[in-house]
Amino acid sequence: QVQLVESGGGLVQAGGSLRLSCAASGSIFSIGAMGWYRQAPGKQRELVATMPNAGSTNYADSVKGRFTISRDNAKNSVYLQMNSLKPEDTAVYYCNAAILGPWASPLYWGQGTQVTVSS
Repeated sequence: QVQLVESGGGLVQAGGSLRLSCAASGSIFSIGAMGWYRQAPGKQRELVATMPNAGSTNYADSVKGRFTISRDNAKNSVYLQMNSLKPEDTAVYYCNAAILGPWASPLYWGQGTQVTVSS
């Protein structure tokens, strides 16, 4: 069993910053790509940022220059530093991780953490 637990969400004023954390635990040998997605009320879940275990990161155009994804492989964790937050960044933020196995690499999701940006 693998679990992903996010933390760090909350309420912040526009222009402020938050740092989200996501830690994976359980039967883990190796993790591939890790990422962050978000879902605002009435909208579909969308990619925010992804980071492979090697190679370049990928960001949604709407967050480029404001958000930074990073990971600590020793801690099986991924982080999202969010600066210059805007009200349109308000959403539930989910992390995911591809858990590498001998025959498959299933994708696991966290339960989500709420980020609310007030104007």
